[in-house]
Amino acid sequence: MNGHMTAAVLYGKEDVKIEKVPIPRVADGEVLIKVQVALTCGTDLKVYQRGYHARMIVPPALFGHELAGVIEEVGSGVKGFKRGQRVVALNSAPCGMCFYCSKHQENMCEDLLFNNGAYAEYIKVPRRIVEANMLAIPSDVSYEEAAMVEPLACVLRGLHETGVEIGDTVAVIGGGPIGLMFMQAAKLTGCNVIAVVKRDSQVSAAKRIGAHNVVQITNVKDPVEAVRALTPDKRGADVAVEAVGRPTAWEWAIDMVRKGGTVNFFGGCANGTKVQLDTQRLHYSEITLKATFHHTPASVRKAFALIAERKIKGTDYITGEAPLSRLQAVLHHMLNRNGDIKTAIIPGH
Repeated sequence: MNGHMTAAVLYGKEDVKIEKVPIPRVADGEVLIKVQVALTCGTDLKVYQRGYHARMIVPPALFGHELAGVIEEVGSGVKGFKRGQRVVALNSAPCGMCFYCSKHQENMCEDLLFNNGAYAEYIKVPRRIVEANMLAIPSDVSYEEAAMVEPLACVLRGLHETGVEIGDTVAVIGGGPIGLMFMQAAKLTGCNVIAVVKRDSQVSAAKRIGAHNVVQITNVKDPVEAVRALTPDKRGADVAVEAVGRPTAWEWAIDMVRKGGTVNFFGGCANGTKVQLDTQRLHYSEITLKATFHHTPASVRKAFALIAERKIKGTDYITGEAPLSRLQAVLHHMLNRNGDIKTAIIPGH
C-alpha cells in the first residue's frame, strides 16, 4: 500500500503534532493494521510529558501502544492471519532465546522488541510480534475491549508474581485504570480488596468494581492507619500494591502490610527517585518487596481470555472517546488529572 496517513508525531516534551506521514511499507512476515481504536494510558502520558522513553522511543516518533484494528495487508510468509481479520497486536515481543527468555522472564528479554505508533490510521507490526503477540479478536469482543489486553496482561502478571491467595486482604494504592484493574483482578481471585484512592470519581469507580473498602486519602489523617484499621487486629494487609508511581505511596505500601506480607511496587516512579526503608521493620517483620514490569506472552493470553470471557469488562475503564485530531488536548487534560482517565482515540474521524 502506498500513500499517506494521518498520525500523531511526538517531537519532544508536550509537543505532539497530527501530520500526514507515509503509510509504512510491509516486509516479509509483517502486517499492516488499520487502527480502529488506540487507548491512552499512563505510560503514553509520561512519554508525552518527558518527550521520550528510554526503553521505547526517541523523537521525532510515532507513539501510542494499546490498539486494536483490522488487518489491511499481510507480508509474504505470514501464517495464520489474513486481510480483513480483526486483531489486537501487543506493543512488544521477546526474542525467546536469550538468558532471560530461558528463565521464563521474557519481560526482561535482552532484545525486547517494542512497537509504537498506535495513534495513527495504520500501524505496521513487526514479524516477531505477529508471530508471538498478535491475537485474533472474537466477533463478540469490541475493539475497545480488545485493546485493554496490554495493560491487563501487566496487571495479571503483577498479581501472579505477588503470590496472592484466596482470602488475602489486598490494599491497592491508586484509582487510575491500572489500580482499578488490580482491584478487579484481586477480587476475581477471591481476595478482600481495600482501595486507597484520591478523587471522588475514583471512590465510586472502586466501589463499582467491587472493592470491599475504600480509603480516600483526602478524608483521612493517615492513609496507613486507615488501611490497618480495616484489617483484623489492625495487623495490616497481606499484600499491598502501589499503582501510582510516587515514592510516598511506595513507602505507604511498605507500612500497610502485615508481618510476613508482600508489597508490589507496580507504579514506575520518576527517574533518579529513591525511597527510605525501615530496616528493622523489613527484617523483623519478614516483609517481601517485589516490583513487576511489563508482560509476557503467557500473561497476554491470560488477559485476553478474561476479556473474551467477559470476566473483566474493558469498557469499565474507558471514560470517553475522541478523534485523533484531539489527541494533544486529551493528553493535556490527563496531565491536569494525574492521568486517571482512559480515552479511546478513534483515527480516521
